[in-house]
Amino acid sequence: MPDHTDIYRNQTHLYDRMISRQPDLAERIDRIRPHEGLDIVDLGAGTGRLTAVLAPKAASVTALDASSSMLEVTASKLRRTGLTNWRCTAADHRSLPLADDSADLLVCGWSLCYLAGSDVPGWEAHVAQALAEMRRVLRPGGTLLLLETMGTGTEVPDPPAFLKPYYALLTQKYCFAHETFRLDYTFESLKEAEETARFFFGEDLAAKTTRNNWVTLPECAGVWWLHMPAEA
Repeated sequence: MPDHTDIYRNQTHLYDRMISRQPDLAERIDRIRPHEGLDIVDLGAGTGRLTAVLAPKAASVTALDASSSMLEVTASKLRRTGLTNWRCTAADHRSLPLADDSADLLVCGWSLCYLAGSDVPGWEAHVAQALAEMRRVLRPGGTLLLLETMGTGTEVPDPPAFLKPYYALLTQKYCFAHETFRLDYTFESLKEAEETARFFFGEDLAAKTTRNNWVTLPECAGVWWLHMPAEA
């Protein structure tokens, strides 16, 4: 399996090119919580796949990630737009450098999973700590929205076994609403599809991509969301 930590530090542009082959998620987010005029936090922002599409309509957007290399890509994208309503800051999910009650919407895509896999010692405590921090920074009536994989190289939801306990915890203990959807990668050629699959997912998926002639690599995703109570 490729070393994702190394990718996030040293191969950010290749990673960004890969996720650019997936659909824009602004409309799906808006169906859960319309984001126009909101103060938004993008936690685990990476190279800005969510930050960049939410910033144009947001009152403000704060992009947080453990990787400063990833945030450099995000900042470069945002500077090119001419927008000034954003900032990028390195941070850990479990200790957010943000004030209490400072955001209306917090999105967290494909990142909490790195703390929440059942193979990570103390994963349930990590999840509890991260969710507590997210709740802390949300205002009354705010919305917490998580996005995670439900399986790559599959046309129906089939999440990795090590993430299933985490997903169950979100719905059963923390009462998140949940739905799944397709988020396929659409490449320009089979060669690009195979090379990208190998780069991020490993040899097995690269071979499966070639075997199935997948110029469009199927991907299933999940979204979990929780609306904070409004003030009485």
